[in-house]
Amino acid sequence: IQGGLLYFGAGFGIFLTTIFKKRNKTLRLTLKELPYLISMILLDISAITFLVIGISKTNSSNVSLLSNFELVATSLVACLFFKEAVSKKLFGAIILICIACAILSFEGFEGFIFNQGSIFVLLATLCWGIENNCTRCLSIKDVREITIIKGVFAGFFGIVLSLILKETVPDVKIIILTMLIGFISYGVSVSLYIFSQRHLGAAKTGAYYSIAPYAAVILSLVILGEKLQMQFFMALFIMIIAGILVIQDTLNA
Repeated sequence: IQGGLLYFGAGFGIFLTTIFKKRNKTLRLTLKELPYLISMILLDISAITFLVIGISKTNSSNVSLLSNFELVATSLVACLFFKEAVSKKLFGAIILICIACAILSFEGFEGFIFNQGSIFVLLATLCWGIENNCTRCLSIKDVREITIIKGVFAGFFGIVLSLILKETVPDVKIIILTMLIGFISYGVSVSLYIFSQRHLGAAKTGAYYSIAPYAAVILSLVILGEKLQMQFFMALFIMIIAGILVIQDTLNA
């Protein structure tokens, strides 16, 4: 249920910001964007459903490793179906990023097993890959409006799904704190992500966005006092090479 609250908090929090700053009427969504908007919502809902099923049928380390396929799915869909220019240098960087993320989330060979749950996790990443490209098509419009719709609908569905699965409902204090975290970590993050897609495209934005796991590791080091392991430095080295390739591709664009 926390996942649904995070999404809902993102949408609701961004909605509250519109009280202080009015939205640009010229950037508001129209009926022309409706197919992409509906697709974005349905794909988010499908991805959440597949992920929940996948988590219930496989282990967490398996889910962490396979979730890295989202970037590849986003890039392939962008290139093959949305005709987005993905250079050989960028695609090579994307492969390196996925390898680096896989190393970072690797917990041993005993944790990885391709089973029925793995298929559902991959389906979830494919849905998110297509959804990222639908969002890219909407990115020329009001970013906050897109984030509100995305957060509220995905959050509401996540909460309903959790209640159907009879998950424990947290107390009001936890609900408020979770929604607040959702506003900061999801709402602001998704808004910036969509804004970046407007200028960089789905594939390149996804590549830059993949630095997130490293930010998480650094925060866990500072806040939780966790120790860095050798796999972090191995992944970091690969990520630096990939980052240089992405930056070069951006400068040459």
